[in-house]
Amino acid sequence: MPDFPLIDAHVHLYDPALISYPWMKSVAKLDRRHMPEDFSAGLGGVAVEGVVFVEVDAAPAENLREAEFIEGIASSTPPVLGTVAAVRLDAGEDAARDLAALATMPLVRGIRHLVQQHVDRPGWALREEFVAGVQSLAGHGLSFDLCIVHPQMADAIELVRRCPDVQFVLDHIGKPGIRAGLTEPWKGEIRQLAGFPNVWCKISGAVTEADHATWTEAEVAPYVRHALDCFGFERAMFGGDWPVSTLATDYRRWVDLVDAVVADATTGEKRRLFGDTAREFYRL
Repeated sequence: MPDFPLIDAHVHLYDPALISYPWMKSVAKLDRRHMPEDFSAGLGGVAVEGVVFVEVDAAPAENLREAEFIEGIASSTPPVLGTVAAVRLDAGEDAARDLAALATMPLVRGIRHLVQQHVDRPGWALREEFVAGVQSLAGHGLSFDLCIVHPQMADAIELVRRCPDVQFVLDHIGKPGIRAGLTEPWKGEIRQLAGFPNVWCKISGAVTEADHATWTEAEVAPYVRHALDCFGFERAMFGGDWPVSTLATDYRRWVDLVDAVVADATTGEKRRLFGDTAREFYRL
């Protein structure tokens, strides 16, 4: 465990009684309140200075309510330092309206539109209307959280190529096929993606891509190490992916795994991974 407080660059907070999340009906463990006090209770002794909230795939038309809700609880313990809000970026004028509204909220730093939901439609993220929506983020000073699964990596590379003025962060190291033991083409593609200077990477979400009940550190660590090798400490940031991560791990175990991978790093490098990179990327 790091010997300094960290910033978690990927946390979900929500109350299904206030905002609807239809997808949770099939994941009973997640279909309940997960608020800052619940996050604090599950830290297992890990000191967290603050978090970046990432949208939780709320029901259509509730994305602005979700962002407003987070603004209202931001002074919690630990505090919400920045927000990644949801926008349907392929929705033309509706997307432009939402972006204009979100740009007025003090904590909004980035946008996410879940590309992973369209894994069965190769090329979905390269449609003209979606690319235009992503490109428009640059004019608002907003980044894009790129949430994909590994078969979509080639499309992600091309999307980044078409949006050179947008800052991207790859969520969950691109969700490699850990459960199936797959390493290629993910290893080569993530190195190619890291070759773009406008792309960062969240060291997050890996354990939920392994078998939730039987995964081991020895199984997951090589994927984490490869992502870090590709992006370096200058463009990699720690994320807990709480509470989705609780399907496979407790918070302390995930932190300890990442900390073990970087055991030989300098204190400065560890501080970048566990906080400073997120501070810079999200302007916290």
